[in-house]
Amino acid sequence: MKKIHLIRHAKSSWENERLADVNRPLNQRGIKNAQLMASHIVDAGCGFENVFSSPAHRAQSTIKLLSNSIPEIPLKWQTDERLYCFDSNSLHHWFTELDESITEVVIIGHNPALTDFCNELSNSDIKNIPTCAYVQLTANTELQWPQVSDVSFELTRFITPKELTVPRP
Repeated sequence: MKKIHLIRHAKSSWENERLADVNRPLNQRGIKNAQLMASHIVDAGCGFENVFSSPAHRAQSTIKLLSNSIPEIPLKWQTDERLYCFDSNSLHHWFTELDESITEVVIIGHNPALTDFCNELSNSDIKNIPTCAYVQLTANTELQWPQVSDVSFELTRFITPKELTVPRP
């Protein structure tokens, strides 16, 4: 079964409003959350194989922090300009071009593309995948990547930094 792992980039800084969007760095909360989320993403079943990231500075910083926080996993990733997108149609198209030898893929990307893509594939009603959150989608049937839009997926994991930092009653 095909499996998709979506990670929204960590919280970015708006301190320098003159920076182009693609160049925005992470803020302190984003750095802290990426370090916090790394082991939880691994525990959720993400082996960080076939990792693709948006070229945006905030996405690149997120994957570097995740990698540094799980040194036991020799994490490698590819930067793909097409993942600097904000609509789910672009993601659907990107998936149709994946090599069939890939059964699991990890995307570090942006909203609203990730939230919409997740909801469309899994028929979920997530209002917003927050920064540095992790989503795991598992296909309900065998498929080829060009069929990604035609097959239903199950939302099997959804982890947010907030749920890891909020004390439980």
